[in-house]
Parts: sequence; structure tokens; C-alpha cells
Amino acid sequence: MFETFWGGNVLVSRLIISEKAIAGKTIAGILAGKNVSVSSIASAQVFRFRRDDVDYLIVPLRGHISDVEFPKKYSYWMGTDVRDLIDAPIDYVGKERAIISGLKQAALEADEVIIATDADREGESIGVEALNYIKEANKKIVAKRAYFSAITPKDINAAFANLADVDYNFADSADARREIDLIWGAVLTRFISIVSGRLGKEYLSVGRVQTPTLAIIVAREKERNAFEVKKYWEIKAVFKKGSKKFEAEHKNGKFWEIGPAEAIMLTKEKSGVVKDIKSSQRTLKRPTPFNTTDFLRQATTIGFSAGEAMDAAESLYQQGYTSYPRTDNTVYSENLDLREILQEVAKVPDFAKPSQAILAQKTLDPSRGKKETKDHPPIHPATAAPKEKLSERHWKIYELIVRRFLATLSQDAKTENQSVEIHLGKEPFVARGQRILEPGWKDVYPYSTITEVILPKLEVGEEVALESLDLLDKETQPPARYSQSTLIKLMEDMGIGTKSTRHTIIQKLFARRYITGTKAIEPSKIAFAVIDVLDRNKVDAVKAEMTSRLEEEMDQIAAGKHTKKEVIEDSRKLLHLIVERMVVSKDKIGSELRVALREDALVGPCDKCDGQLRILKSRNNKRFLGCTNYPKCTNTYPLPQKGRIVPTEKICPECKRPVVKLIGARYRFEMCVNMACPTKDDWKKRQEEKKSANDAEKPAPTRVRGAKKAVAKKTKGADPLA
Repeated sequence: MFETFWGGNVLVSRLIISEKAIAGKTIAGILAGKNVSVSSIASAQVFRFRRDDVDYLIVPLRGHISDVEFPKKYSYWMGTDVRDLIDAPIDYVGKERAIISGLKQAALEADEVIIATDADREGESIGVEALNYIKEANKKIVAKRAYFSAITPKDINAAFANLADVDYNFADSADARREIDLIWGAVLTRFISIVSGRLGKEYLSVGRVQTPTLAIIVAREKERNAFEVKKYWEIKAVFKKGSKKFEAEHKNGKFWEIGPAEAIMLTKEKSGVVKDIKSSQRTLKRPTPFNTTDFLRQATTIGFSAGEAMDAAESLYQQGYTSYPRTDNTVYSENLDLREILQEVAKVPDFAKPSQAILAQKTLDPSRGKKETKDHPPIHPATAAPKEKLSERHWKIYELIVRRFLATLSQDAKTENQSVEIHLGKEPFVARGQRILEPGWKDVYPYSTITEVILPKLEVGEEVALESLDLLDKETQPPARYSQSTLIKLMEDMGIGTKSTRHTIIQKLFARRYITGTKAIEPSKIAFAVIDVLDRNKVDAVKAEMTSRLEEEMDQIAAGKHTKKEVIEDSRKLLHLIVERMVVSKDKIGSELRVALREDALVGPCDKCDGQLRILKSRNNKRFLGCTNYPKCTNTYPLPQKGRIVPTEKICPECKRPVVKLIGARYRFEMCVNMACPTKDDWKKRQEEKKSANDAEKPAPTRVRGAKKAVAKKTKGADPLA
């Protein structure tokens, strides 16, 4: 017997493991109905209740409670040959000591443990990780698994009434990914950082998934740089009938030569003649149910980063308001009670009217996407969320999920589209109009709107007055930079990462200063250098095919067709081949990277000589700007010591010094490097206004687990690449 938190000796017969505390609390409330006690065991928070004469104890985790690490003898970068690191053993080291101690103590008197973590590979791995610690204390304990897609009374009660066995293959597939990512990331990161001399906090990160993703971004930027701008012209006319003015464009569209366009502009015509009128109806298909990729793409268009959106969706799921946010499915299953969900949503005042309108339909006919899986349903609302209990940003994500659900159950939208050909002399112009016939799903989904363009009533043969004629100079545009939305979709199409990891990969690239930009992602100079060096030296780490192949092998582990050991050994063999090629060219690789690093530190021209100002560090590790012509030129400027500094190629209009962008966890603004510049106070004021506006609602940035541990504090020793 062990002493429970209220001081008595009570037998705990059933132990439940939840992934997070908020999920554990919600599950406890559902199973108990009432009388849930909250306390701690070995400093770990627990929830205790009694149901059907059985004592339950829920121990919540904090995600993974162990880190995957190499033994300590491999921690010294300069004293370890990276080729030895490839085959080094991997340890699972407990990091949440209080939780681990609580698990072991609770397991001593438990008859059964139920793993109730998230129902995906990562959740299975997290549950098995906890189970391993439990079995260290109680080898005879019986383990069962509760699978659910939403933390609602219906789903939780059904899951606990139909317990399954733990899927160790599923857990192994997730653990294989953790171990392979550790091996590839550590080996390639150490190699690139050592040969470039970029050690300490500024090390260069390379990874099995992040590097192919970065390669995609760099390739797009190269397309843009190589793009040849071509000039063209368009002619726009404004006609008038009665008091109604409307626009038309020349039927030829683009004019690639100026001569023909200028000839048209010399017309003496004062009116045009309607030659043809065409009308057609267009159906705008309702959207398909949200899978993870589509959800993240839509969330990034309403002001969220992919990481922020996933954090908010996770929180809503753990509170029981929405379904599990990691899914590939875009088809509602037949056993999902859509009317029951609508009745829940109708309890929220903001959605009552559209929900009731859909409920009034005799039958519900939801839209269907192309992907249908059996693990989780598409993302959907689960219960009514009180608006006053959610932060503004969490409410925006909840509203997005609800409105997408309503849109999938609404009717298609329909428009009438009109095309009117008007001749100005012999020159044909086309006016286009659009009228909404049935708004359908557009009424409940404001993230996608229809613009009406109402033309006056026209008849073939009638004349309309010419109000104006304009010749517009234009240029062809290079392919657009990727947004987080388009990048996530491309990663999915190319098999890079998983639905659960793609947003964290993008976050990591931002954190490592490889990319900048919110709406449009731009690679840094060092990103170009890293990708070019790896590509020229035929390092497969830049290829999407390589990481996609490993992802497929990890799928085979989950299916029981390969073992974790087999897949990890295959990846080690592949990495050996890559590293051997890199070692042969290490001097060349290092030289190219050092040149790029110097260029990446440049922020603009020196205002005292013909040199360039670059970011440097003093002996006491303080950042400042110094001239590349030092010691001939001693011009310097102090820099903020916190935040990421990004060159902008702009010059301050007031003092003619370079302008840089300062990016922090909760702020992003441009500033002149001259602290005495009169614009400084304006920048400081804007920074404070933005910070105060965002602090209350913007969630803390998602930490990339283990990022700091990738760098050892000590770097003394022999050349690891000799």
C-alpha cells in the first residue's frame, strides 16, 4: 500500500496516463462525473476519483518525458569523429523526474494501466515511454490502450468501454524517427559547424527533414533571381450607360510591343458598340473537411504562424472543444454523428442561426475530400466553446474550425457570370460582370468571399459612351516566394515530414536564422551557402527523395513489415556514404561556408569610408557593427543585445545609415543602426505599442525540443574530421 495524497491507505487498482495535464483533467471530469480530487505524488500532479467501485488515478505527462541522447563521451564536438557518432548507441534519458517518480510510485499498487495519450504515432511512443517506467516498478501490471479522436463524454466513455492493446509497432515507428533525426542532425550539424568554424550558439544546423525543406525555399529564390523581367502593356477602358460606369479591357490582354497599343490609344471614337453578350452560371464547390495540412494553410491566411495555429488547436482539443488536430482524413465517417455536432455548435450564439438552418435539412450531405483514413476523422468542433472562456486567438481558431465544418454541410455557391464584348471602332474590349445567385457556403465561411460586379443592362447593338481610355505599363513578375501555407502543402506533396512535424520544421528554420519573412519566406545568404555546398558535394541530405524514402520505411515499421532496428541501420549506412564524400571535400566546404558567413553578416555601406558595416562580437560577447576596413576605419555602432538582426538593404532617410530588422519572440520592427537618429523614438514607440497589443493574446513561442542540447559546451580536442 502507498499513502495517497489525502493521507489514507487506499488501493489504486487502475492507473490512467494522459499526455498533458489539461487533457487529464478533462478526462477525469468525464469519467468521474464529479468528485475529482487534485493533488500530487512525488511532486507530480495527479487526478483521483472513484467510479463503479474502482479507484482511478490519472497521472498526466508533459509530452515526452525522456530525451534521446548520445552517451556523454560523445558530447565533445572537437574530440569526436562524426563517423563514430553515426554508429554511437542512443540513450533514452528521463527529463521529467517528478513525473517519472510519480509514475513508479503510483504503479506499485496498481492492477492495470490505461494509456490515454493522443491516438497517433507520437502519442503511442509517449505512452510506451511512460509504460516502460511503470514496468520498472511493477512488472506484472496489465497495460491497455484507450483510443479516441475527441475528448468528449461520448468519445471518452466509448474508448474506455472498448479498450485495446498497446501498439508497439506504432510506437517503434515514432521512436525510429526520433533516433534517425538525432543521428542525422547531430552528425551533419557538427560536420558543417566545425569545418565552417561556426560553433557555440551560432552553430549551423542541418537535419534530415529541415534541410530538404530549406533546399526547396532556396531553389525558389534562385528561380526568382534568374527571372528575366519582360515589359508589356494593357489597355483599360471605362464605359458609361446612363449614370452607371463600368470597366472593360482590351480583348488581346497583354501587348508585348508598344506600337500596336499606342495606335489603339489614338482612336477618335467617343462610344463603343455592344457586339456580343454571353451569360453562364458557375458553381463554386464547398470546401472539403479539414485535415491538418488544409487547416494549417487556412490558419496562416488569418494571421497565425503554422506553429501558433497547431498550439491553439492542441489546446482546444485537450479541453474537449474540437477533435484531434493531427489527421490526413478529409472524409467524415458514417458513424460520426453530424447532427449531434451541429446541435452542440448551435449552443454557441455566433453559430446558432447557420447551425439551425443546416439542421432543418431532411438529410445531411457533407462534402468529401480525396483522402480517407481510418485513424482520425477530419478536424471538426466537438462541443460548444464559451467565447468568454477562450483567448481572442484561441477563439479565432475555434471559429475557423466551426465555420469550416458548417461550410462542408452547406450548399454549393452559384453565380451568374456575364461577358460583354464592346467594339471601340474595330478594337474589341470585354467587360465582365458577376452576380451572386446562391451564396451557399460562402454565407458561413467569410475566409472566402465572392465579389459582385454588376453591369448595367445591355443589349446587342446599343452604344455606350467612352469615359476614359488608359494605357498601363506593366512587367512580368517572378514566381512568388513560398508562404507558410504553400510550403506546408508542397512538403506534403513531396513526402517531406509528417502532418505532425511540418509546422515545427518551418519554425526551426526561422529559429536557426535560415529564413525570414511572415507572408513571404526569404532565405538568408547562409541558407544559400549551406544548400549550395551540400548540393555541389552531392550530399543527399538536400534531396526530398531521401527523406521521403526514410518516411516510407518508418511507415513499414508501423505496419509490422520492418523492424525499428532494420530501418535505423539502413539510415546509418546511407549516412556513412554521405559523410565519407563530405570528409574528402571538407576544406573546400569549410572555405565556401566561411565566405558566405562573412557576407551574411553585412548590413550595409559604411558611412565613413567605402567599406561595409558588418555584425561583430566584442571580447565580452556583445554585438556591434564594425567596418570591414578595420583597422583603417574604426567606425562602429552599438546593437541591441536581444532579438535576431536581419539586414534590410534599406538606408535611413534621415541619417543615411543602414536600417536593420529586429525580430524577437513578441516583436518585429525595423530600426536605424544609428542610436542618435531622430527616427529612433518613433521606432521605439511602435515597438512598445505592438508589444502591449500582442502580449495579452499571443501565445509563447513553441520551443524546438533539444535545440540547445545539440551543441556541447566544450569544443577542445583533436580534429574530428582528420
